[in-house]
Amino acid sequence: METEPTRMCALLVDLPDVKVVGVELHGPVVRVHVETTGERPRCATCGASAWSKGRLETVLVDLACFGNPTRLVWHKRRWACPDGCGSWVEQDSRIAGSCQVMTTRAGRWATEQVGRHGRAISGLATELGCDWHTINDTVIAYGRVLVDAVDRIGTVAALGLDEVLFVRRGPWRHQAWSTTIVDVDTGQLLDVIEGRSAASACAWLAERPQEWLDAIRWAVLDLSGPWRLAFDTMLPDAVQVADPFHVHKLANQRLDEVRRRVQNETLGHRGHKDDPLYRCRRLLTKADERLDEGGRTKLLGLLEAGDPRGEVRTAWHAKEVVRSIYDINDPALAEAFVDRLAQDLQDQDCPPEVRRLGRTIARWATQITAWHRARVSNGPTEAANNLVKRVKRVAFGFTSFTNYRIRSLLYAGQPDWNHLATITPQ
Repeated sequence: METEPTRMCALLVDLPDVKVVGVELHGPVVRVHVETTGERPRCATCGASAWSKGRLETVLVDLACFGNPTRLVWHKRRWACPDGCGSWVEQDSRIAGSCQVMTTRAGRWATEQVGRHGRAISGLATELGCDWHTINDTVIAYGRVLVDAVDRIGTVAALGLDEVLFVRRGPWRHQAWSTTIVDVDTGQLLDVIEGRSAASACAWLAERPQEWLDAIRWAVLDLSGPWRLAFDTMLPDAVQVADPFHVHKLANQRLDEVRRRVQNETLGHRGHKDDPLYRCRRLLTKADERLDEGGRTKLLGLLEAGDPRGEVRTAWHAKEVVRSIYDINDPALAEAFVDRLAQDLQDQDCPPEVRRLGRTIARWATQITAWHRARVSNGPTEAANNLVKRVKRVAFGFTSFTNYRIRSLLYAGQPDWNHLATITPQ
């Protein structure tokens, strides 16, 4: 049985041809000194057996040992060609890459902790006893390879687009937006790109293979002109589907606009807590089937008191009729219903806000009724947005879009974590 005092440290290093030559406690930091024991190399140019030129110490951040920050001190061998071809320093990717300041195993561990488990980089930096940039640069180097792997994005049948706020810049807090691209069927975040314009979405789609684009059957969007233009341009054969939630949201917005206008016209001020229309604002946007008898009686009484011309009641009924679009199971019947509804809502007797709602429904009628055939929504896209926002909260915001994109994709992009043990960081 071996009794060398460094045997346990050699087992911790877990590399068969790496020898632990010493261990020291430098303050709270454990320093493990190692050197390789491989054969003498030959010159890559002429093949001559290399001469030794001594050793060069490289200090690397390693995983914590027994609760203490640890540094791996690698005594690299320096070699020179006897025929004058040149000199070089040994490299071993199992210990660390040529440009890395962390050991390979520590870098992979940190990448998985930050990307897969959503941990804060500052917490890992405290645990490993190093600075924030050391962890972040390593995570980005490994993460870039994982998220840009060709096989991460498979065939997509339903594609969703949505926007997420990236950062507020400058003294005026100017908003910079990003676009999330999601596989609606699986909920996988495919990519995050800068901006929220049709041009940026088209540029991303233009980089995809044509056979990948041809496989997309459904293009899911909220009632957004830029996304509609992007799909019209790059996915002309895909059927566009308007997200039901955003159709409901639009109807509720128009209802609330009517309520606020009538409130000002009748009482001359914004809603106060005792005003009838202010008291019923939540009951108006609540689904009719969720109102009990007491709630419906209260709502009708408040409308009777605060809505003398019945405009709010009309908008309320319009909202409920819009919601009933999704109670229809027959696609053909749904198309006829939406066409008739768009015409009825544009009647001159309707409030102006309701007429605007009718015009919007007429403009998006094809996308709205496509849901009855596709039965897909932007719900998975909104779920991916929530994961991106969680990454932002953990990081206390981002200023670098590269960091924002890679960390979002590591957390929500479903990379193959089995590749982490084999990749070379960039």
